[in-house]
Amino acid sequence: MTDAPDYGFDTLQIHAGAAPDPATGAIQTPIYQTTAYAFRDAEHAAKLFNLEEIGYIYSRLTNPTVSALAARITALEGGAGGICCSSGHAAQIMALFPLMGPGRNIIASTRLYGGTVTQFSQTIRRFGWSAKFVDFDDLDALEHAIDGDTRAIFCESIANPGGYITDLDAVAEIAAGAGLPLIVDNTSATPYLCRPFEHGATLVVHSATKYLTGNGTVTGGAVIDSGTFDWTASDKFPSLSQPEPAYHGLTFAALGPMAYTFHSIAIGLRDLGMTMNPQGAHYTLCGIETLSLRMERHVANAKAVAAWLEKDPRISRVTYAGLESSPWHDRVARICPKGAGALFTFGVKGGYEACVKLVDSLKLFSHVANLGDTRSLIIHSASTTHRQLSEAQQVAAGAAPDMVRVSIGIEDVQDLIADLDQALAIATA
Repeated sequence: MTDAPDYGFDTLQIHAGAAPDPATGAIQTPIYQTTAYAFRDAEHAAKLFNLEEIGYIYSRLTNPTVSALAARITALEGGAGGICCSSGHAAQIMALFPLMGPGRNIIASTRLYGGTVTQFSQTIRRFGWSAKFVDFDDLDALEHAIDGDTRAIFCESIANPGGYITDLDAVAEIAAGAGLPLIVDNTSATPYLCRPFEHGATLVVHSATKYLTGNGTVTGGAVIDSGTFDWTASDKFPSLSQPEPAYHGLTFAALGPMAYTFHSIAIGLRDLGMTMNPQGAHYTLCGIETLSLRMERHVANAKAVAAWLEKDPRISRVTYAGLESSPWHDRVARICPKGAGALFTFGVKGGYEACVKLVDSLKLFSHVANLGDTRSLIIHSASTTHRQLSEAQQVAAGAAPDMVRVSIGIEDVQDLIADLDQALAIATA
């Protein structure tokens, strides 16, 4: 099933992008563990390389298993097309690649995963790109940060680590007014909790490593295009709006809603090589089949744990947007109507040292640098994922030294609370 817009989310997460294998009748998408594909004849090969016909050439570009995954995520997000790649970080570079050039910049939220902050503040400078970091709650500052070299606006729907919910509608309005694409990292929310395209986003990126797969087995990323942005409205995006020399002067914008996706395959994956392996795609396809069921449990457990922590005198604050006390609580019903996710931070009285003791004293929570697993996970961001940032940057990102980040899993919630209780007793003794 590749095109079924009338089906509901629970149906799409099982069937979208898939069909029984024509050779065997297998209903689960096979792992096409191959590097290359035989051409029917010389004319067929030429048409594929000229982008005159859709098909498979080489698995750095496309692979049937990976394509099925891209189609499924695209259907769940309500997009026009998409590609999968090797990791969430790869997806961010892939998303920017068709848009950027030397001297160009992006406007990025201050509330981002620490690795993303480093990628945008340090690594992309080697391409001649740069990023301006702005508090997206300050819409005036966001608007004033845009200049003639800005090519995109980037944020997370539910920000890692603090669970902050971005006002996508307001940010999208500013992006549209400036003629810029809005890129939303929807990893923490997944399309079950948030559909950024319905709020004006242009592109959605995912770390498929997290909730989409859900079992901590593989890394992967995805870039999904809404298909609604007019790349020819200005001269800002020549990779899409002007003739491409490598394809005999083809203008990708002429391909309509699939322009961005075809560019990402024909240019991005061809030249950057950030390919997703088919076995990883298979695991993620299997994981997505239960996405809605898992997310419902993740959210229910997170609400219960956050409510318990908020009442505990050993805790200084809890950032979960699902709590009525959260300054972002009013955005939940509008941006994430099925729940505020399962990722948040909380402060431990006793500061940095107490946080470290807490992490070391837990028995059921896993101490790992990951999120979105069926297991409950914890990490002290200031000493790990956000260690490379200054303390001011840590605070701005929601990863202050006295905070720990939790990704609440789908275990029995009373067992999770009991584990936190005994560890807090040790940490704050």
